[in-house]
Amino acid sequence: MTLFEGRGVSVRYGAVEALTEVDIELEPGVVHGVIGPNGAGKSTFIDALSGRTKVSGGQVWFQGADITARSPGWRRHRGVARSFQRTSVFPSMTVRAQLEMVARRQGESDLDGVIEALGLGLVLDTVCGEIAYGTQRSVDLALALIGDPKVVLLDEPCAGLVADESVRMLAHLRELCQQRGVAALLVEHDVDGVFRTCDRITVLNLGQVLASGAPADVRADPAVVRAYLGSAA
Repeated sequence: MTLFEGRGVSVRYGAVEALTEVDIELEPGVVHGVIGPNGAGKSTFIDALSGRTKVSGGQVWFQGADITARSPGWRRHRGVARSFQRTSVFPSMTVRAQLEMVARRQGESDLDGVIEALGLGLVLDTVCGEIAYGTQRSVDLALALIGDPKVVLLDEPCAGLVADESVRMLAHLRELCQQRGVAALLVEHDVDGVFRTCDRITVLNLGQVLASGAPADVRADPAVVRAYLGSAA
């Protein structure tokens, strides 16, 4: 069952076509990865889906309704959450204060479950500016998952993490999405992590879809190997 969909999403900046008719479908409990070389249009795509960037063509659909013109705040309130490449934590607030503030705003009924799933119990009363960067990224993911969103759009949640931290982060993400039935889009430079975590993968190159499908099929696609995986491996 398709929960969230981009249909022919295009974004132009003047004469530059950043995205050209990109399609994607997100389903409950499924993690869909988006990878590609630098400049492929990955961040532009996630900005377009989240409402931060106005599309030049195509539509964004959520639960059967066209939400292309809706604001990021409207989308978040109704169940479409996102994270950013840079952490969005408040350095001077404790982890507990931040999580509880967002939980009240989003009507989260199981904050303890989110805290436990991401292993944040031991740092709840620590100021965010004093916790390790990897833990800050976990707080970021928790903030995106609070309020029981139906869709999460994640822009490089493992940015700045070392290999073992990235493994743990993506494992937490997959587990939470499956447990909560969340449809997730994951934009990530950790290619091995994407292939290990995602159920489906779309490869962008120069703003266009190069390939999309099951991880094994995408990894074996000659066009993907030539354009991206050959140098990324």
